[in-house]
Amino acid sequence: MVTTGALTPERVLRRLEWRVIRLLDGRLQGDYRSLFRGSGVDVAELREYEAGDDLRHIDWNVTARMDTPYVREYVEDREVTAWLVLDRSPSMGFGPVQRQKHLVLSEIAATVAQLLARGGNRVGALLFDTGVERTIPPGHGRTQVLRILSALGAPPDTTSRPAGAATDLAAALLAIGGIARRRSLVVVVSDFHTEPTWQRPLGQLARRHDVVPIQVSDRREFELPAVGGIYVEDAETGEQIFVDTDDVGFRQRLEAVARQREEELVAAARTAGTDLYTVATDEDLVRAFARIAELRRRRRL
Repeated sequence: MVTTGALTPERVLRRLEWRVIRLLDGRLQGDYRSLFRGSGVDVAELREYEAGDDLRHIDWNVTARMDTPYVREYVEDREVTAWLVLDRSPSMGFGPVQRQKHLVLSEIAATVAQLLARGGNRVGALLFDTGVERTIPPGHGRTQVLRILSALGAPPDTTSRPAGAATDLAAALLAIGGIARRRSLVVVVSDFHTEPTWQRPLGQLARRHDVVPIQVSDRREFELPAVGGIYVEDAETGEQIFVDTDDVGFRQRLEAVARQREEELVAAARTAGTDLYTVATDEDLVRAFARIAELRRRRRL
């Protein structure tokens, strides 16, 4: 059960419906497809161009053959099958006590699932850490959203991972590639602190499906406050080191390494044929979703 105090999955979803989904309806005019619609459309017919038609729909090959402008008319798939690929690794426990990355992930997952499920679409989930932890087959309705929220449970357990094991996003992506037979929407929510083997399976997945990678981040991963000497722990490996946060040079080197890692992640996602979207732990979720919707809209232009 997702817990923030005594919150149950039902209460978490109600809170999101009031504070996030209701406001998104206002911004998106209730059209979840402006946020999640990919290229899953079929050509309905070709016809001659008429004044006012969208120039982007002109079929230039047919136009050249017929010596008159022709446009393609499209019909959208009536039902979307969506898969949420959700990171349950120890590093998702990083962040402010009241808003760690795993909580942001749960809110993103519940919001996406509810927006899609209430439109009659099927939503499934795959939870992963060092491998696939659990798979929830696609289902309809609010009950399915609550099922996913319940599966996410409490914060990731940093003590139960085998020594030397590492987060394996690639295994999760390969698993989804084997499960999702028809074209689907695949939303990957992770901090991408994982084995660097995910780019190829992400690219393979993006060639068949509409893939939306969302990175959950926290500003403390880029900036350490100057609070003197402290021990810091790598959530993935459990390794601890002592650092002097009053050392300006150390803080600058830490930020430079973190920025370089972000640039490499963005470049890897683009090479795989997708864009990487980021949601921070201190970011308003409505603004984050609206920003992602606008970026995806521009990408389709």
